[in-house]
Amino acid sequence: MTPFDPVPFASKDLNISARQVAAVAKLFAEGNTVPFIARYRKETHGNLDEVQIMDIQEKLTYYNTLESRRQTILKTIEEQGKLTDELKKKIKASLSKTELEDLYLPYKPKRRTRAMIAKEKGLEPLANLIAEQAATGNPEEAAEGFINKEKEVATAEEALAGARDIVAEQIAEMAEVRALIREAYFKTGAITSSSSTKETDEDSKYKDYFDFSQPIAAIPSHRYLAIRRGETEGVLRRKLVIDAAPQIDRMKEICAANPTSPFYPELEKSIHDAYKRLLTTSVEIDVSVEMKMKADRSAVEIFAKNLRSLLLAAPYGEKPIIGIDPGLRTGCKCVAVDATGKYLDTITIYLGQSAEKEKQAKIKLSEFIKKHQPQSIAVGNGTAGRETEAFTKSLLKDLKAKISVVSVSEAGASVYSASPIAREEFPDLDLTIRGAISIARRLQDPLAELVKTDPKSIGVGQYQHDVYQQLLKDKLDEVVVSCVNHVGVELNTASAPLLSRVAGIGGSLAKKIVEYRNANGAFKSRKEVLKVAGLGSRSFEQAAGFLRIHGGSQPLDASAVHPERYKLVEQISADLSEPLEKLVGNVEVVSKIKIANYIGDDIGELTLKDIIDELKKPGRDPREQFEEVGFREDVMTLKDLKEGMELKGIVTNVTAFGAFFDIGVHQDGLVHISQLADRFVKDPADVVQAGDRINVRVLEVDMKRKRISLTAKKKQASTKPVPDQKQKSQNQQRPSNPSQKPQGFANNPFADL
Repeated sequence: MTPFDPVPFASKDLNISARQVAAVAKLFAEGNTVPFIARYRKETHGNLDEVQIMDIQEKLTYYNTLESRRQTILKTIEEQGKLTDELKKKIKASLSKTELEDLYLPYKPKRRTRAMIAKEKGLEPLANLIAEQAATGNPEEAAEGFINKEKEVATAEEALAGARDIVAEQIAEMAEVRALIREAYFKTGAITSSSSTKETDEDSKYKDYFDFSQPIAAIPSHRYLAIRRGETEGVLRRKLVIDAAPQIDRMKEICAANPTSPFYPELEKSIHDAYKRLLTTSVEIDVSVEMKMKADRSAVEIFAKNLRSLLLAAPYGEKPIIGIDPGLRTGCKCVAVDATGKYLDTITIYLGQSAEKEKQAKIKLSEFIKKHQPQSIAVGNGTAGRETEAFTKSLLKDLKAKISVVSVSEAGASVYSASPIAREEFPDLDLTIRGAISIARRLQDPLAELVKTDPKSIGVGQYQHDVYQQLLKDKLDEVVVSCVNHVGVELNTASAPLLSRVAGIGGSLAKKIVEYRNANGAFKSRKEVLKVAGLGSRSFEQAAGFLRIHGGSQPLDASAVHPERYKLVEQISADLSEPLEKLVGNVEVVSKIKIANYIGDDIGELTLKDIIDELKKPGRDPREQFEEVGFREDVMTLKDLKEGMELKGIVTNVTAFGAFFDIGVHQDGLVHISQLADRFVKDPADVVQAGDRINVRVLEVDMKRKRISLTAKKKQASTKPVPDQKQKSQNQQRPSNPSQKPQGFANNPFADL
């Protein structure tokens, strides 16, 4: 038997050449990682990017899993003695898990059904007359021949009823019929929701779903997940509906129903029974599962995009920092870290409790600042964050110190503080002190610090607790690994959690690298890492290009040039009569390199261009330059906000329906998708990403529910639009949901779900 080859199918699905897919498949089979394949094997696969390579990996896995299931099904049906040539052909031609399971359904072991009971009563021959639409005979007379009191068939009608049960199950298990009903749900069906009780709470976040209906084909992922959550919480009832008449007519065609047959009325009853009793419930479950999977994938993609933006946020850099974790009752924990993030010292100050304590706070923090000479002070943006920020700025003004104060997101800091990683790193420190250290380090290098925290707790997701958790975990892990390898890791300062995300290393090797470094001092070259126990040539090949050593014995170790290309670069250096240490970073000299002279069997133009780019700017951080953003000092709480007020905001989360902004009032505001730009926006991610600094204007403040509606539009709309124009505008922006109110936030049911 010819082995199954998933390459052609993956190639067709992804619109990527079979040669490229086959090349990637071979690279994976050899044990290579996605970052390594994307960066250092471009000629092999034809310059595919990371996303395309991961898509290939996913498709190959899908088709291999499908093939494994196909073989299991074929074997099972064959063992039953029911595998016909036609059925075998259909199963082998199936490229969908759903279609495969539909074909297997009639042969799948199942619980005792009405059809099974009818067969045990000997009614299958009568069912065949109905299914085959016998041209002659009388149903009642035919049924009388099956009356058997011992088998509990007392009348002809009971015999016909049992025969119809058999036919109904056969119809409901036909792959073509199931595909028909499933397609009808997706193309013409609607999802409806209603209140689970007669009582309706006007303040409920689900109130827009108490009488809701939308086509299944049009409902966005966040809305479907909101309805599912409302159902889980017992607030909503959910239902999928389709028009029965067209489906039943089509089922009659599939079953070759013949109105001239005396058995036609019995088949018609069987079809109606199959549709109502067996198909709609079963297929509705399948459709719901598929909708949930689609919504999950969409939500996970949104989370992944936000996480990537956050991880790749501009670093402040290797500079001494004071981090402050604000607190009212327990005080503000202040810590000092050096330029490498090493913890130095801590104090606690108390604000907002009494004049005397605030006076002492000024003295203590002043001394702390003079002692550690920070270049910036990072203040957590949680409770009392703005007050602490204002206090710090006032103190620095009095001290005439040119030190910046930066608000830093605390999301996930408490999770990190209580984690095994934090306990291992700072076993003798209090949780709140660990949190302050994390805040300081987040300013220095967001990526290096955030990799220590479970991505789900960072607060940039949408329905992260409602989606399939393994899917979420796998995707977020992909993002973290991608970001870490995109930026590169300084081998002599990186923590074990950061090193563990480098291609080819993992958790166990990362700890061994840190232990070796602690015992033997800083690594002097990339090759020295091969001395770490357990790190072999394969791991080194995958990881080396993403590790950086600045100031080491080999200048190229500070760059993304892979060690496998060092000899080539040394040859280039010799050809240019320029010492290697003077070639690296010398744009003028590097520009003289003629690529054509070095193209060979094992190296092409793509790799050579990457090498030249690295030689021009070795080890350059691909992230943007750090830029401070200051909130309005006269706006501290919701009460300070006024409609029409203009503010600076930081994007904290991008969802399918808009973006949330931190405007410095302890409560994020929403810029609805309809308010993100002066043009139509289909996807908020096309306009903004987490971490962006954007000017916004206040549209509405709902003090009761603590909701803020913002706009990022530069053109201010008329305050009293003509009703028809307003409705037309809103329908153009969100045609799938005319009941939604994009102009305000008070009635948006998705913001806090």
